[in-house]
Amino acid sequence: MATPSKTPLDKSASAMSRKHNSARFEAYNRLQAAAVAFGEKVPIPEIVALGGQSDGKSSLLEALLGFRFNVREVEMGTRRPLILQMVHDPSAPDPRCRFQEEDSEEYGSPVVLASAIADIIKSRTEALLKNTKAAVSSKPIVMRAEYAHCPNLTIIDTPGFVLKAKKGEPETTPEEILDMVKSLASPPHRILLFLQQSSVEWCSSLWLDSIREIDPTFRRTIIVVSKFDNRLKEFSDRWEVDRYLSASGYLGDNTRPFFVALPKDKSTISNDEFRRQISQVDFEVLRHLRDGIKGGFDEEKFRPHIGFGCLRDYLESELHKRYKEAAPATLALLEQRCSEVTTELGKMESKIQATSDIAHLRRSAMLYAASISNHVGALIDGAADPAPEQWGKTTMEEQSQSGLGGWPGVTADIKPPNATLRLYGGAAFERVMHEFRCAAYSIECPPVSREKVANILLAHAGRGGGRGVTEAAAEIARAAARSWLAPLLDTACDRLAFVLGNLYDLALERNHSRDSEYGRKSEKMDGYIGFHAALRHAYNHFMKDLARQCKQLVRHHLDSVTSPYSQVCYENEFQGGFGSSATSFYKSAGPFCVELTDGGSAAHDEIMRDQENIPPQRNGQQTTPGKGTEAREALRDSQMTVPETPSPDQPCDAILAGAKKDFGNGIDVGVRKRVSRLTGNSRNADHMRVQNGGGLLFGAGDGGLRSGSAYSEICSTAAHHFARIREVLVERSVASTLNSGFLTPCRDRLVLALGLDLFAVNDERFMDMFVAPGAIDVLQNERQSLQKRQKILQSCLNEFKSVARAL
Repeated sequence: MATPSKTPLDKSASAMSRKHNSARFEAYNRLQAAAVAFGEKVPIPEIVALGGQSDGKSSLLEALLGFRFNVREVEMGTRRPLILQMVHDPSAPDPRCRFQEEDSEEYGSPVVLASAIADIIKSRTEALLKNTKAAVSSKPIVMRAEYAHCPNLTIIDTPGFVLKAKKGEPETTPEEILDMVKSLASPPHRILLFLQQSSVEWCSSLWLDSIREIDPTFRRTIIVVSKFDNRLKEFSDRWEVDRYLSASGYLGDNTRPFFVALPKDKSTISNDEFRRQISQVDFEVLRHLRDGIKGGFDEEKFRPHIGFGCLRDYLESELHKRYKEAAPATLALLEQRCSEVTTELGKMESKIQATSDIAHLRRSAMLYAASISNHVGALIDGAADPAPEQWGKTTMEEQSQSGLGGWPGVTADIKPPNATLRLYGGAAFERVMHEFRCAAYSIECPPVSREKVANILLAHAGRGGGRGVTEAAAEIARAAARSWLAPLLDTACDRLAFVLGNLYDLALERNHSRDSEYGRKSEKMDGYIGFHAALRHAYNHFMKDLARQCKQLVRHHLDSVTSPYSQVCYENEFQGGFGSSATSFYKSAGPFCVELTDGGSAAHDEIMRDQENIPPQRNGQQTTPGKGTEAREALRDSQMTVPETPSPDQPCDAILAGAKKDFGNGIDVGVRKRVSRLTGNSRNADHMRVQNGGGLLFGAGDGGLRSGSAYSEICSTAAHHFARIREVLVERSVASTLNSGFLTPCRDRLVLALGLDLFAVNDERFMDMFVAPGAIDVLQNERQSLQKRQKILQSCLNEFKSVARAL
């Protein structure tokens, strides 16, 4: 029977089909090279070879290439993926192999010796692993092979699965290889080529379950049984061979494995001899199945899956089929990526142009700084976004993170209301103010030694006058107030500055979230690291200046109330009805007297019980000083003779009874409308003067009078004076000063201060924030890279459009 011959029309159609396939293949090869060079995530149909080490992957690759390059003899175990781009070129009788340069789409010069291919793969692998200090790497090596005897095929060879790391490798190497291979095989556009030796039973396969995890139904998996000739000698009857070839009990009815055997000759032979041996092995396998097995095998069912030649033809046709199916989606994706890269390039051009357009850059920076300042003001006024649960701080966190710890000189555990709530902005500011009040009222006038009292008292007595006891007590109180209240004021200023300093990061978050929420096209300043650093520095500098100024102001108030010329220690009551502020302390404290945490009532009671967190309460039983019987007694006793040299231990009941009444009640801040009794006190002092130098009366009084000492009375009076100074300072001065010294400037002057610091400079200094040394070069390099990527992607797009039109 004559063999049918192809007509000229058939030959023409076949040639046209091969031409289209070749053009499509070249287009995908170039796209794959660009994807590897630029890190593009393009879903190109690719074949990924998987299997255990020594399962025959490298031998299969050599057979597909049509020549040997001894990959399997290199002690690598290929720790990097190897992308083999095989190009069928009838004009290349000898293989032309080139490696793609690392981080570039360009290919190097052709490799002359095939034996050098393995050395290049090994050296590149070792160099990368040394730099990354890793055992494996997912960054592929790309090799392009043009040869007259290889198909148009691209395969990604992966590191083989191993059970145990090689000597010198980390123990985790097997797990790292498995994870890397799974990540390479997971994309649904990739075809899995899984190899397993024929000597391994399906039921005991080590790696089949791993492949099932990636592709449970083997829908995109091609299974290859390698070294098939080793298993043939075990079969004698047809049913044994057919049952083994079907493998339906393990792989499913729709999965047909390929059975391949390759030459075992390891000697150096020519490429022609190598291909002849491959064909010879295929022939011998088929001859054994037909003649060596009783009854042969089901040739109609299994013949297309036996032999290397069948596998090679199937892989080539399957890949080209996937290429054709994926061409429309690939074309659409390329158009999208070209558009995106063009947009990125436009942004880069704008950024480079902005470095020369100083006016535009100034305007953008000013608007950004103003936006941040507005957000700071909103946070002070009571904003609740971003989430306080995430961005706020408790009292304990503020103390620890500010580095200030507790309040100096305060031994009591200060726990203001809402201490456990996470607050920021104006709420946290008010909580710190309340905490300061609690700390101040928890401090008592410290004890004073007899020597100090004697030195102060006798010095006043030596200067003459009849108010030595009063002056001594006032001096002691003033010194104690300066010593103990000054550190509290400094700490309060530092804590408040810390609370307000934290608002910068919250303002950045609000600015970013608002832009995202409303889709605003605000001025993008993200890339200008120098500007952001300068803006943060200016903000922190502004807060430090506020803290320094507030410290000076509150110290001035402290100096005023502790001045010898201040009348605070001699006032029995605050004029103008200020005494009402003591009983209404928690009104002035604002909402922080309302405990919002769980168990707030109990915490409030504990504060009221254990700490002197409020001004002294008014005693309803007290009478106006000077109107009681005891005061009149003191006045009569003031006519007694005064000893010449007083002593702190001498009795002073008669004199100090009146003084105690006058000044002891001075801490009472009830709502009694009366003026200072300085005039009355002076009048009483006049009665205390005597003719022998005006000494104070310390001698024994009438036998019916109580006994006591100047020391105890001075200490008691000093404590009352200290409480008066503390209350006047905390209630009259500090609260309003800190509010006006911190909050008002943050609302009204922050944007101006930032503007003066950042923008009131010449253009050269201004541009230092945006153009760091070498920054222009970096931007230009990025632009050049984007231009190159745009050019390659546009070239691939045009090529795919041509292929699509030809289909």
